[in-house]
Amino acid sequence: MTRTYHVDVKRVLDGEITLADLPPELQAEGAEALRLIAALDRAPVTLPPAFEAKVMRAVRDRATAPMRRVWRWLSAPHEVELRLRVRPWAVSGVTLAAAAVLGLLLVKPQPPARSGSAARPAAANVVFVRFVLHAPGAKGVAVAGTFNQWDQNAAPLIPAGTDGVWTTTLALPVGQHQYAFVIDGRQWIVDPAAPAMDDGFGRRNSLVVVTMQGARTL
Repeated sequence: MTRTYHVDVKRVLDGEITLADLPPELQAEGAEALRLIAALDRAPVTLPPAFEAKVMRAVRDRATAPMRRVWRWLSAPHEVELRLRVRPWAVSGVTLAAAAVLGLLLVKPQPPARSGSAARPAAANVVFVRFVLHAPGAKGVAVAGTFNQWDQNAAPLIPAGTDGVWTTTLALPVGQHQYAFVIDGRQWIVDPAAPAMDDGFGRRNSLVVVTMQGARTL
């Protein structure tokens, strides 16, 4: 139980006045408070010599953790030249090559809808981003990420020609997004041309940063 003392008794404890300066009705309370303070162990606390070294080692380990390095990279300004790169990727006997996410067009304000036509709300803080995947032999390709609640059916890619290139363009909100490509509804792969991070569940996801100046990989 916590005891609340009179303000004048607190002044005695702070050394501003003495017990004799209290009015008679508060002297018993003041004496009790002084007895409690006197009973406290005021011996200095001495920490083991290795304790400081252990604390500093934990601080250094935390400062160099992978997620902190990624966050420092994200928060620092960078000039990024985005290139389309194709690399071989073997999944269930199918040769795959994932292309980097392309930072494309800023969303422009839409003109007012004409009378009699269905009005469509203009998107704010949204950027069109094109996803491209070279996956010869795949029967279906989709992109799933934080922008569509990881729904592998929400953003299918369509074939672009006959050489195994799949593509789609999505309107993504400004911010950082994780994503992965889904092959034939069962194989999840990261983009080898973009940075990846662990999702905490034994899988890695690619990263893309969307700004009002465009989209970029890190």
